[in-house]
Amino acid sequence: MTQAAPFAEIWRGPFLESVHYGHAVVCDENGDILHAWGNPDQVILPRSSAKMIQALPLVQSGAADRYGLTARHLALACASHQAADLHVGLIRNWLETLDLTDSDFRCGAAEPGDAAARNALVCSGTAPCQIHHECSGKHAGFLTVNAHLAGHPDYEKPDHPVQKACLEAFETVTGTTSPGFGIDGCSVPNFATTLHGMGRAMAHFAAAPDGSAEARLHQAMRLHPDLVAGETRACTNLMRATNGKVALKTGAEGFFIAILPDQKIGVALKAACGTKRAAECAITSILVKLGALDPNHPEAVKYRNAPIENRRGIITGMLKPAAAFA
Repeated sequence: MTQAAPFAEIWRGPFLESVHYGHAVVCDENGDILHAWGNPDQVILPRSSAKMIQALPLVQSGAADRYGLTARHLALACASHQAADLHVGLIRNWLETLDLTDSDFRCGAAEPGDAAARNALVCSGTAPCQIHHECSGKHAGFLTVNAHLAGHPDYEKPDHPVQKACLEAFETVTGTTSPGFGIDGCSVPNFATTLHGMGRAMAHFAAAPDGSAEARLHQAMRLHPDLVAGETRACTNLMRATNGKVALKTGAEGFFIAILPDQKIGVALKAACGTKRAAECAITSILVKLGALDPNHPEAVKYRNAPIENRRGIITGMLKPAAAFA
């Protein structure tokens, strides 16, 4: 099958109003496909779902150990965080250990996603900084690798040794030669692969032995789901709902991955429409299908069978998985 498959349906009363489509794969530890919906060979940009791959050089190079990084730092290196105090405080301390400042980042300034942090900045008349960018944890990781390599400051450039190391890691774990890259929202290259390649990479992480760079990263994510995203976010909520047995990471434009170490399988999916609600419904449904999430858990219901309310609180419809995921 090469066409996108139905992911999620929007019902309004008795009428099917909208359908979200996409592509998804579940791969085993050998990289073989166990389940597929849509086109496994679809070329994709994994966006922030690739952050644990981009963090591999941080651990593999020895930089993480040299600078005394803990599992909390590694979780933030894989994060798209809300810039809440727990995120910003740790990253600020991280920069200090490197003798660097906010100006050394190359991600750009952004308002915090956390409402309390955003309101505090507004009330104090303080402009947001680069440390508030949702990718500043990943960039702190890049800065750490760069310090270890004694590289030049523009670590975001595609020809910089840091990004070359990321590309090497990416092609190794996906088992593919990347056809190119797009520049991500945080200014670094985001390398393309096939959906199967990304699923293969996640299964590689899931099957990695204890003590490996891959295992240290997914263990950090599972130990610290609050650092990987933040309150109200699907990554954090669903990792908690699976009792820390699954590492999850969303990416822009409807991407999502899952790493299931107990089963040594990996999941990658892309909502063709690029919408978050379609990707969240699909990843939740796949976790249920794989037995990693109780379908009756409140978080599963929230993302998989969610009532749609109007501004008066009247239920007008429902988001639910398409038949293949039901």
